[in-house]
Amino acid sequence: MAKAPPKPEPKAQVPAVKSKKPLFLILGVAVLVLGGAGTAGWYFIQPQSAHSRANAELPKPPVFINMEPFTVNLQSEDSDKFLQTAFTLQVKDDAQVELIKLHMPQVRSRLLMLLSSQKAAEILTPEGKNKLAREIIAQANKPFEPKAASQSVTGVFFTSFVIQ
Repeated sequence: MAKAPPKPEPKAQVPAVKSKKPLFLILGVAVLVLGGAGTAGWYFIQPQSAHSRANAELPKPPVFINMEPFTVNLQSEDSDKFLQTAFTLQVKDDAQVELIKLHMPQVRSRLLMLLSSQKAAEILTPEGKNKLAREIIAQANKPFEPKAASQSVTGVFFTSFVIQ
């Protein structure tokens, strides 16, 4: 008997390779979403940063007191010299403004005594003017009453300064 031709072996079917693009796309989106959620959670859980506190605690605008001009005789060197000056005091807050205005005669008297004790040659230089400004602050900060708290004058800004 003649042998029947052998049956051809079925070819092993090679499984079709599926594309992995959708898998990578889904994983990429998941990583981005989880990363964004983690970052947002960290941001809201953390205590306020210094930057956020700085925005919340905006610095107060400066408070100034314009002083009436002063005209004084300076200490005599060779001839009579006069100083005519005007300046503005910078203070801590509005309460200081009211306190100084209430005691303005005392403040002006102190400052007149200080200004009239100066020598023209000493206050003509920038260094002399800076020293005078520090002395004005010291005089303005002296308490008005014994055992009272001192004022809080923090700056002096000359708006006019003429020696003649």
